Amino acid sequence: MRICHAFRRIARSALSFPLLGIFLAVPVLAQQTPPAPPAVTVAQPVQRPISEWDEFTGRFEATDTVEVRARVSGYLKEIHFTDGQMVNAGDLLFVIDRRPFERAVERLRAEVASAKARLDFAQKDFERARPLAKNENISEQVFQQRERELGQADGALQSSQASLGAAELDLEFTRITAPIAGRISRKLVSVGNYVIGDSPTSTLLTTIVSQDPINFYFDISEADYLKYTRQGKTAPSTALRQSHISVGLGLLDEKGFQHSGELDFVDNRIDQATGSLRGRAVFTNPSGLFTPGLFARIRLASSGEYPALLLPDGAIATDQTNRFVYTVADDGTVTYKPVTLGPILEGMRVVRTGITAEDWVIVNGVQRARAGGKVTPERSKINGQAQASATQ
Repeated sequence: MRICHAFRRIARSALSFPLLGIFLAVPVLAQQTPPAPPAVTVAQPVQRPISEWDEFTGRFEATDTVEVRARVSGYLKEIHFTDGQMVNAGDLLFVIDRRPFERAVERLRAEVASAKARLDFAQKDFERARPLAKNENISEQVFQQRERELGQADGALQSSQASLGAAELDLEFTRITAPIAGRISRKLVSVGNYVIGDSPTSTLLTTIVSQDPINFYFDISEADYLKYTRQGKTAPSTALRQSHISVGLGLLDEKGFQHSGELDFVDNRIDQATGSLRGRAVFTNPSGLFTPGLFARIRLASSGEYPALLLPDGAIATDQTNRFVYTVADDGTVTYKPVTLGPILEGMRVVRTGITAEDWVIVNGVQRARAGGKVTPERSKINGQAQASATQ
């Protein structure tokens, strides 16, 4: 009975205050209004001709490397370079004490002069014996003895001249010059030390490495080798063994590949231990930026030029092992489209299959879209930096 009286009082209050009933009804109506479709940004893929590149890592090596060793033995007397400086071919580097070699040259020059005098006397003696032997005034044996003495004198002269030439060469070797142009290392022997030359254990004095041009060595996998070989039959510009293939190179602190060079050598066999093929590119190095042993990245064209579709990487979603994009129809309906992807070029991802150039792809707000659902699309254009910018 008390409950019935309470309901009657509430009813009379509602009749007395009609606005209260309106306020109570408003929240009920608001909850029944459906939410607006989420807003997303859509854009059509960028379409332009591209060439694909493969990236490899490797290190620089000098085109020429020389170990500067002593060719004669003696005490090191002079050093004519600063550690680490650039040198030209023919520059004087070391001097070994020349005095013992100068004395040897002087002695052999005297021996040559003596041998010439003996040869001259033997020649004249032989000429005097010739008519005497013809008139039988001397025996045949005496004439042959004079002839033999002439031959011995001539041989002695030639031997002395050869010894003199070797001594003069040894004297020349006391001045050690740079065989190539490049950057020299530090001196490995100080002045006053005895150096050994002309033997398998000749003293190593320093090393020189050339600087310009410089080689870059890198390894190609078997799979890449097969790919290049097969593609080279249809796109000769990607054939590994073709001359003058352009390559790009980037250093550790650089973005992209700012330096251009040429692939000039590919090895003749695959290394069985590593399963890779050694390649070599050559680069100009006038400023000396590249140095042997420096690590860098190199890229090599892996395809000919072809028209491609590109999207920002953020427009591509992952569904377990599948990659897909969402496209939006004119009525705002979202469609799920699996795609096959290629490499990233200039910040954008190449899409090989799955979409067309006319599709409007969700590039911002992918997480708010669902396949088969509705969205409110805002059309935009992808700029060169792989970001969507709204059109006017």
